[in-house]
Amino acid sequence: MSWCDGVQEPRVLIAPDPGTCGNGLGQMISLRHPKSGNATQYLFANGMLQELQWFKNLYGSWFLGDYITEDGRLYLSTPIDPVFIMLPIFEEARMKKGDDLGRFRQLDEILFIDGYPGYMQLMSVVENCMQVVSEVKEVGSSKFFRLDDSKVLRWMCYKVCQLKQTLPNLDKNYAVQSEKDTLIDAVSILGEYFKEKPWLELLCNHLKLNILEVIGKVEVNVEGSNSGLCNELQEQQQDKKGTIAKKGRQAKKVKLETESHNIREMFTRASRKKS
Repeated sequence: MSWCDGVQEPRVLIAPDPGTCGNGLGQMISLRHPKSGNATQYLFANGMLQELQWFKNLYGSWFLGDYITEDGRLYLSTPIDPVFIMLPIFEEARMKKGDDLGRFRQLDEILFIDGYPGYMQLMSVVENCMQVVSEVKEVGSSKFFRLDDSKVLRWMCYKVCQLKQTLPNLDKNYAVQSEKDTLIDAVSILGEYFKEKPWLELLCNHLKLNILEVIGKVEVNVEGSNSGLCNELQEQQQDKKGTIAKKGRQAKKVKLETESHNIREMFTRASRKKS
């Protein structure tokens, strides 16, 4: 099944070509967003997990061959560390209670999420990356994983440090603000992927930051964020009539490419009128 099967309206996506840098296999998979828990579409190609961002001007469409597609959004796929996505899954899997450290589980148990078969496709990727934040026990040929809070904290601090060093290179405004403000900005950006408890709270306490100040910036970031396709493509696959309900508005019928106007015919008619 191709990643675009079931999508009834053409989209413009900028992403690495799986055929030029790997085995040519790419697929859209549905996973839970690590912060909201909502179903979100990700691109998995050549063993790399990528999240989707989109950008749209107020007015715009795309010329695709001889046709015009109404959706003028530009979609971008960018690599994401799978640890961000897997943290809440591994947190639930260890079944921690109070001071108890929780249970060791095998990957196939952890990644079996009802309604989300996409997690099982990430088995090989997860096995490598989650050792950074987990205790691992080997019994014969089997491996058992349990999330480790101290390792998660070190990993989060490393991500904050990387982002804090990168921000001044992305925006000159960071060069004139205090180091603490830049630190808060870095934590708030990462906070878009962390739930408040336990991870964001744990990180803020360690860095001696006011969590309310960080949460305030996280909410601002999320309001202005366009990350992810969420359920949009999934709804199109499930709805054969091609209708999408958005924010309580009347459902709008998605136009198929066959109903689009042929550009050549448009210009031909315009030329005839002038003559």
